[in-house]
Amino acid sequence: MKNTVRISILIALFILAAVRSASAIDVGDKAPDFELTSTMGGKIKLSDLKGKNVLINFYVLDFSPT
Repeated sequence: MKNTVRISILIALFILAAVRSASAIDVGDKAPDFELTSTMGGKIKLSDLKGKNVLINFYVLDFSPT
């Protein structure tokens, strides 16, 4: 069981590294177009908001005890 977990974590790290290097962006680059489910249902794409002010808030869900 422990070996399976270790292998799964290792595979996930390799995938994360591959995706991160393939889609890396730098400061000043335009944000890539992406699509999310809206709170009202349906889909919304970043490109649908072109010409409007957009705030993208990234946050971490940290459930560890403090």
